[in-house]
Amino acid sequence: MTCDEAEILIHALADGELDAGHAREVEAHVAACPRCASELAAIRQMQQVLAGTDLAFKAPSALRQRIEATLPPARAMAVTPLAAARPSRRALLKGFTLGSAVSALAATGLVAIVLRNDDQQRIEAEIVSAHLRSLQAGHLTDVISTDQHTVKPWFNGKLDVSPPVIDLTAQGFTLIGGRLDYVDARAIGAVVYRRRQHVINLFVAQTSGTERRTARMETIQGFNIRFWRDRGLNYWAISDLGADELTEFGERFETAIGANKEG
Repeated sequence: MTCDEAEILIHALADGELDAGHAREVEAHVAACPRCASELAAIRQMQQVLAGTDLAFKAPSALRQRIEATLPPARAMAVTPLAAARPSRRALLKGFTLGSAVSALAATGLVAIVLRNDDQQRIEAEIVSAHLRSLQAGHLTDVISTDQHTVKPWFNGKLDVSPPVIDLTAQGFTLIGGRLDYVDARAIGAVVYRRRQHVINLFVAQTSGTERRTARMETIQGFNIRFWRDRGLNYWAISDLGADELTEFGERFETAIGANKEG
């Protein structure tokens, strides 16, 4: 294992996110590499400092309001004679079961939406961290080339699915290479472009869903992130470029992918 490979996995090791095999490989490298050992020690020291701070997150009251808003409203009972108003035990049990089932389904659906949103936010935060790591000296590319026919084959055998590599130099976005990165506890491909002095990292990961998801733009820590899904792949394009130029990059990339598929 090289230092470049270890640096991708060291954070995951510190967070306890690696399987036993990868953990042993990284630990063996760290034991023989003073530089990586120092980096791991710094990460663990930071974790200890953060553990001593009060960073607990309390769910907002708006969450309770959103859950309650999905529950069926209580129906007002009309005033009726006692005999007519008294329901049977069977009716009571049936009504209770039905009401509980509806409430559970409504609450479960909302919680699933909240969890999906939290998962997206976590992954996007990791995308930002990976982008920042890449901007350090020597971390931007594992393979340096402006030729898509050099960059794409480099990924073969390193990932389950190689990311598509498109040459957009004529459109003002210069391909400069690619690398392996580590997001959401797995290795993914990053295709690197440059627009003037701005770096664009295009992270590509396989997904179980095949439906197409239209692009959306987020801004996190001053970086714009354009996310979209197409043909079983998730794409995150991130840069300090303006949102309009990053949108242009994404649209040109999607158009070129579509043209390649049709051709």
